[in-house]
Parts: sequence; C-alpha cells; structure tokens
Amino acid sequence: MTARWVRVAAPLLCLAGLGVSLYLTIAHYNAKVTLACPETGIVNCAKVTESPQSAILGVPVALLGLLYFVAITPLHLPAAWRSESGLVRRARVGAAVAGILMVLYLVYTELFTLDALCLWCTAVHGITFLLFVVTLVGTMQMAPEAELVED
Repeated sequence: MTARWVRVAAPLLCLAGLGVSLYLTIAHYNAKVTLACPETGIVNCAKVTESPQSAILGVPVALLGLLYFVAITPLHLPAAWRSESGLVRRARVGAAVAGILMVLYLVYTELFTLDALCLWCTAVHGITFLLFVVTLVGTMQMAPEAELVED
C-alpha cells in the first residue's frame, strides 16, 4: 500500500500540470491571450512558445503537455494507487519516465537552442519532475517484497 501523501500529492500535481498546460494551450491557440511572463533577456516566454521548436510534427508542445496530463491523471488517482494491477503500475511508471524524458529534451532546447526560458514551461517541467519522483517513490512502496529481493 502506498503512503497517504503519495495518493494526495500525485493527483494534486496532475491537477497543477493540467492547469498550467491548459493555460499554455489556450495562449497558443488564442492570439488575444498573452502569457504573463517577461519578454526580455533569458526569461522570454514569447521566444520559447512562438519558436519553431514549440511544435513537434506540427502539434504544439503545449497541447502535448495538456494531453499528457489528461492521460496520466487517471493513473495517479487514489483508486489507481490502490490497484494491484501490474499493468497500471507499469503504465504509470512508463508515463512518468516518458514525461521526464520530454522535459529533459525541452529544457535542453530552451537552454541550448533558444537561449531563453519560459517561466510557465518551467513550471510544467518542475511539476513533471515532482510527479516523476512521487511516482517512483509510490511505486517502490507498492512493490511486493518478493520483487525487491534478488536471488
């Protein structure tokens, strides 16, 4: 059984990720919405969110983030944490790993290709990282002792 804090923290992080990624997605598709973020120096949300790198295969990264949080939220609800299904556990960990790999790519792109950081994107990256940690800790708590001991 996972600790109560994991069953509380994971859905809250998903909710935060949904909120920020929804804001970024709305800003992407609605020119009347301006991101509340500086546009000068290293912190420049417009430079990041309007760059060619802000889409992958024509799909906005903001929308990919929103879809990611929509997909992983059910895997992080308390009922899913109580599930003994190995498939649910593997899907949750796989999604967390996919999320952190995407974050690493996006941070690299911001730092070394664009020379700019987006505060809102950084918020999503931080949430994804925290969710990754919570997912791994929670999953390790769930693992039966037989799986943890190697012969």
